[in-house]
Amino acid sequence: MTAMNEIITYLMQTLLSLLLLAMLLRFLLQLVRADFYNPISQFLAKVTNPLVLPLRKIIPSYANLDLASLLLALLLQMAGIATLLLLNGVGLPSIVQLLVWSALGITGLLVNIYFFALLAMIILSWVAPGSKNPAIYLLYQITEPVMAPLRKVLPSMGGLDFSPILVFILINVIQIGLRHIANSAGLYPGLVFGL
Repeated sequence: MTAMNEIITYLMQTLLSLLLLAMLLRFLLQLVRADFYNPISQFLAKVTNPLVLPLRKIIPSYANLDLASLLLALLLQMAGIATLLLLNGVGLPSIVQLLVWSALGITGLLVNIYFFALLAMIILSWVAPGSKNPAIYLLYQITEPVMAPLRKVLPSMGGLDFSPILVFILINVIQIGLRHIANSAGLYPGLVFGL
């Protein structure tokens, strides 16, 4: 691989990773019905609207699922994998294999988003408890629908919340499963954003 190919690959991976992250955050924020007027939500909407709004005319939302954002993320993942393969001089796999690889990458990226959001919430609960920062409020809105059902299952522990531990265990189980599915699908993890 030449230096120019490596630079182009790096820049493309970075750009696509940021765009994928924005698409999936938009999807998650609509799924959990996060505050649309939060400045971060507004930023994500402005960044992703040029791509999502035209697609939304064809693919409408269903319930809380922003299917246009999810499909766009899947298509971006597919385009990123295909471009990386072509840049490295490797032939393209079948469309089904490309679709499976992309779906695995999107799932892995969603799991990673929850991992880091939960980690940030734990740290912020120690550093800035009760803060009114818009980013903290958005993190709370993303993580709470996952942690609330686990809090109901766990017995009261005198003010200590062990639900994040259970969510981390669940995240690790999902990541192990995704790695094994990716291996069985012949996927090289470096090709897919999120794994």
